[in-house]
Amino acid sequence: MRKLLVPIDGSDSANRALEHAIGLARDPGGAELVLLHVHPEPVIYGEIQVYVPPQRMQQLQDRHSHDILQPAAERTRAGLVSHTSVVVAGDAATEIAKAAEVLGCAGIVMGTRGMSPIGNLLLGSVASQVVHLAHVPVTLVK
Repeated sequence: MRKLLVPIDGSDSANRALEHAIGLARDPGGAELVLLHVHPEPVIYGEIQVYVPPQRMQQLQDRHSHDILQPAAERTRAGLVSHTSVVVAGDAATEIAKAAEVLGCAGIVMGTRGMSPIGNLLLGSVASQVVHLAHVPVTLVK
């Protein structure tokens, strides 16, 4: 069964992408969805290390990531679609493209904030970066 990677950040755009991916997964031939949340590497500096050790900070970020993935996992189960959930730390665009390759995904279905083309040129976006980094087809859902 083919796999589709669906990055989840809790935004409305990501939720619309999830709904689209669920529809694709239910089409003939089906697909398994891989729900991915990427959080930044924990930044611990100065005296904060005394109060919050790096391992604890990682645990807190992982818990927060699972909280973000939970509604998406519930929606996927309700749609009777097979899925797995994955949490990674790092740069969002890089980790999304890497996860698609490492996990053997046939494609990526992700939301975009719908920035204008000029905004994308000046600021860039995770979605634009993923399109350039990924070695699999990327479907952007506005």
